[in-house]
Amino acid sequence: MSGLFITLEGVDGAGKSSHLDWLADWFRSRGRGVRQTREPGGTPLGERLREIVLHEAMHPDTEALVMFAARREHIEQVIRPALAAGEVVISDRFTDASFAYQCGGRGLQEARLEALEAWVQGDLQPDLTLLFDVPTEVAAARLANAREPDKFERERGEFHARVRAAYLRRATAHPQRIRVIDGSRTPEQVREQLLEILESLA
Repeated sequence: MSGLFITLEGVDGAGKSSHLDWLADWFRSRGRGVRQTREPGGTPLGERLREIVLHEAMHPDTEALVMFAARREHIEQVIRPALAAGEVVISDRFTDASFAYQCGGRGLQEARLEALEAWVQGDLQPDLTLLFDVPTEVAAARLANAREPDKFERERGEFHARVRAAYLRRATAHPQRIRVIDGSRTPEQVREQLLEILESLA
């Protein structure tokens, strides 16, 4: 059985993380091995880089380079081996997040990230990306007092609006891979939409 690479994306507070375990259980109930992971992170080195990139001030170019350094390790140590073993890899964020946050949010040129993407990933792309989309004010309300915010969550509303717009542009550019989920609906309604998408993969 061939491996399957699924990524979950969206602005902070869109609700993607609350469905990770449900997605993993859905595949396990069908006899699939599942590897749950996240970015930045996913490996011991990646988790150390995660703490740096989420909490340390740095130049936007440096931020993008650290993200892709962690991603390279993640691909080689976790994603490719799991896919080769026929597992379903479910990652909380991947490269679409870099285009949304570093290009959309920070204003980096997409050509720079496209070069990094080609170098770090080669031909590896997710088989399916679930983009959880909510208005930025809804996301902000969900995050209020939820936990100590990281540096991205502390950004102003204009930043998050640019991130959201960049995500939606990615969805328009890659409609066969990226499926937009209305994250403002109830968890039950969201899972109904997820089921329709997942069953279409079978």
